[in-house]
Amino acid sequence: MADSWANSEEAAGSEGGAAAGADLYLALAGGGGRRTRLMSALREAIRSGRLAPGTRLPPYRSLAADLGIARNTVAAAYAELVEEGWLTARQGSGTRVARRTAAMPVERSAPTPIDRTAHPARLGPSRLRHDLQPSSPNAAAFPRADWVASTRRAMAAAPNDAFGVGDPRGRPELRHAVAEYLSRARGVRADPGRIVITTGFAHGLHLLADALDGPIAMEAYSLPYHRELLRDKGVRTLPISVDTHGAVVDELRDSPARAVLLTPAHQYPTGGPLHPERRVAVVDWIRSTEAFLLEDDYDGEFRYDREPVGALQGLDPDRIVYLGSVSKSLSPALRVGWMVLPDTLVDRVLAVKEDREMWVSVIAELTLADFLSGGAYDRHLRRTRITYRRRRALLVETLARRAPHIRVTGIAAGLHAVLELPTGTEESTLRAARRLGLAVDGLHRYRHPDATTPARDGLVIGYGTPADHAFGPALEALCAALPQPDR
Repeated sequence: MADSWANSEEAAGSEGGAAAGADLYLALAGGGGRRTRLMSALREAIRSGRLAPGTRLPPYRSLAADLGIARNTVAAAYAELVEEGWLTARQGSGTRVARRTAAMPVERSAPTPIDRTAHPARLGPSRLRHDLQPSSPNAAAFPRADWVASTRRAMAAAPNDAFGVGDPRGRPELRHAVAEYLSRARGVRADPGRIVITTGFAHGLHLLADALDGPIAMEAYSLPYHRELLRDKGVRTLPISVDTHGAVVDELRDSPARAVLLTPAHQYPTGGPLHPERRVAVVDWIRSTEAFLLEDDYDGEFRYDREPVGALQGLDPDRIVYLGSVSKSLSPALRVGWMVLPDTLVDRVLAVKEDREMWVSVIAELTLADFLSGGAYDRHLRRTRITYRRRRALLVETLARRAPHIRVTGIAAGLHAVLELPTGTEESTLRAARRLGLAVDGLHRYRHPDATTPARDGLVIGYGTPADHAFGPALEALCAALPQPDR
């Protein structure tokens, strides 16, 4: 018999009608009678794990109707599989896959070798015990109850057209909420008509790579993925030096770059804001050369030891693209970000996006709009600032006690810090960390391959990711991996 779909519910008042419910795919292949082939198909679905223990099977009359076989054939197959222990049947609970204590025997192909060069977090719990990578916020802090409440309100209020073909800019509810929030909290001059919703910063950079012309300058220490993304799009990147005052923007004077990508509020990863004189200087450069500045405000909400640094975009909205997301403030799993574009770039970016690009889930957009406008986002940030400030303090205190020879920098803001290491010790420290099951990043991986300034040894430590109970042990492992002072 050909492959068929079986529905999980009987139609009310009918033994053979179609019904709503979960679908089950069965391939009745091979020899033998129909009952034999049905039993073989069910055993294989259970053996392979496609039907998990506890899964409820379709009522036999519904399955029989959809497969085009007699219901007595299905009933007999179910009964025999119950006797064999593959299925269980109870009055009122239906027929289900048995909950066995041992895995079903199954022929397996040779195991796939582990990629030892992969991201440490993907090597499994046997290898990774502590995670101090500067990758994401504390997942346990995600405000589930408030998010669910916002989802309910957003779905109840959503107009019907929200579930049709949308605007490539994104839902107007979210663009208005983002404009209000950025204006109030980050000093951004944002009009909803110039905001484009993205799936995150990388998506925005991907769009801009197609919308802009010419090379893009970027900080000599920056996220490798951003360089690789631009390279893959055929865009040449030009490194500019970074020091204690941020990017050395004077190096742009003789640069052929047509845009510059900066993290002015909190240089990533070395830390620290762009010096006020350099903020003015880079704005003068983009005006005089008619270039664009791409402002990555990746963690602008988290400030501890000083007043918040406003967005650079407010100094020249006609030449600066402001990019942000909820990856650090809420969760990277949401896949929601935004760009505030100069008027001259809106149509160019939309021409790229509406033809080929994925859009953000409308449910996520509407929920975030409610989350922002209802004040839940501000409340969440206040709570998490307290948590991250406490973690930062524990990191600094632990290092001062256990490794006073290691200097910690970049801690006035954000969710990460840089530990300066003695020259030539970064690689050995990373090896020691791997032996202890500790995932950390070395500073070398952030350095642009064409940078001319000397490389620095260091670790980039994220203190946002671990759960509360795991943070202390992670710091102990970190201290054990650090190089000892010269005696």
